Amino acid sequence: MPNIAVTTWSLEQTAPTDLLPAEPPEGDVRIHRAEVPSPEFSRYLYASVGGDILWTDRLSWTYAQWREHLERPGVETWVAYDRGTPAGYAELGPQDDGVVEIAYFGLIPAFRGRRIGGHLLSYGAARAWDLADRWPGLTDTKRVWLHTCSKDGEHAMDNYQRRGFKLFDTKVEEEAEAPTPGPWPGAYPA
Repeated sequence: MPNIAVTTWSLEQTAPTDLLPAEPPEGDVRIHRAEVPSPEFSRYLYASVGGDILWTDRLSWTYAQWREHLERPGVETWVAYDRGTPAGYAELGPQDDGVVEIAYFGLIPAFRGRRIGGHLLSYGAARAWDLADRWPGLTDTKRVWLHTCSKDGEHAMDNYQRRGFKLFDTKVEEEAEAPTPGPWPGAYPA
């Protein structure tokens, strides 16, 4: 398969006051922390959200790798539910010196375009800012960052910037073009 150019943008907030919350969506949308580390649930979220936008780096992880990752102090998964059905998630990962990465964020395709994403991102960023309050021993958050790329949804960058994230780095790399994995093989048309 041919190579494609992929642009990756890194964005950050450097103070809690940078966060510009979105209005909550209409209906019964709730956000809850998945407090029990569950490799099965986390892999389901990862594959279901990223299946049409080429998230592949964790698809080969073993159960033990998922468990080890999820049991790291400060790793949190915040899940948006629409009328009780998982709609998307934000995964927080603490780093050194009070830095928290929103490592993964997104919605299952059927829930996109319904204003759930802005609400979930607002909530996830707020939880990144108060992460140390829930995890004794972690340094207070001084910076929250994330990245998005040209393979992500067309509204991703706009959502991040409307929530107060500022661009701090851009990289372009060649990657081998790959078929969309879907949450299971053949889930999405080519």
